[in-house]
Amino acid sequence: MNNNCIFCKIIAGEIPSATVYEDEDFKVIMDIFPAAHGHTIILPKKHSVNLFELEQDTAAKALVVARKVAIAMQAELNCEGINLLQNNGEAAGQTINHFHIHLIPRFHGDQMTIPWVPGNYAEGQAAALSIAIAARL
Repeated sequence: MNNNCIFCKIIAGEIPSATVYEDEDFKVIMDIFPAAHGHTIILPKKHSVNLFELEQDTAAKALVVARKVAIAMQAELNCEGINLLQNNGEAAGQTINHFHIHLIPRFHGDQMTIPWVPGNYAEGQAAALSIAIAARL
């Protein structure tokens, strides 16, 4: 636990939350500033700042929890889709330094956006970059 982390305080019960799901490794809560009705946040109980620090087994379990909660959200909300959003670092939009995953219900015609301007690669650039990244795996 990080005593300065708001999510660690929520996990510890020091700050109240509307809990959707909880097990020994995760707590899933309703986002108090939802992007859409039903927006939840998946919180690992063990503090990690971001994906780069997250233990591999916790990362794998997080997607299992996300799937379980997403299925329940879809059944309850009759949503037509769900965004699974996870930011790492301030440049990527991370505002709380505790790894977390947002599950955001989506409906055709809703006003929620996750915008970016599509780019492109110069001839051969994607292939060269894929080789460079693969070499680091």
